[in-house]
Amino acid sequence: MTTIRQQIMAILEQGLCDARDLSQELGISEKEVYAHLPHVGKSVAPQGKKLRIQPARCLACGFVFGSRKRVTRPGRCPECKNQRIQSPRFEVR
Repeated sequence: MTTIRQQIMAILEQGLCDARDLSQELGISEKEVYAHLPHVGKSVAPQGKKLRIQPARCLACGFVFGSRKRVTRPGRCPECKNQRIQSPRFEVR
């Protein structure tokens, strides 16, 4: 039996996913997924892999949250104040 973090790693090795995709596939909440992601990043490092994050972006104006350190989805865009934000996407490579 594999742990949730091992399952997350296996899914992210297949390609890009956001927290919603992971939560639906694993049957856990998005909040739990966000809690596991920093640990997944640390777990794959000794294997020579890295947790890559495609930053969130505003769907209204196209602003990219490139310098953001948190893995969670931002609440609103600092440029246009819109709340239509595409969630960050993750993969292990």
